[in-house]
Amino acid sequence: MALKDKDSRQLDKNKTFFQSLGHALDGIKRLVFEERNFRFDLIIAFLAVCLGIACQIKINEWLWLFAAFFSVIGSEVLNSIIENVVDLIVGHHFDLLAKRAKDIAAGGVLMSALFAVIIGSLIFIPRFIELLN
Repeated sequence: MALKDKDSRQLDKNKTFFQSLGHALDGIKRLVFEERNFRFDLIIAFLAVCLGIACQIKINEWLWLFAAFFSVIGSEVLNSIIENVVDLIVGHHFDLLAKRAKDIAAGGVLMSALFAVIIGSLIFIPRFIELLN
């Protein structure tokens, strides 16, 4: 009986929206507390928002900025998923295909980060040049 009480994990499909929402929030909490790069991405996004407010950027620039944020954050989430699934499959053993999968996922994050840097540069560099003149 004690074993049954300890093992109260959900085995079937979510029955309500709030149950699904709870699992999604658990996933976000796990990302924040366990993934260093995810926290770094959130800090950079926060700083860019502060800079956007200070520079009074236009609505279309906000849209590009948020597209860049969510591109990086989304690819970071996918990278974390891939890393966890690969680790689940191969455990603590080296496998060339596992390394390849993880490297490709990390490359996807790097590409979206490059996209974000380009967007940020296009928005903020002209403003910095204006300030200097």
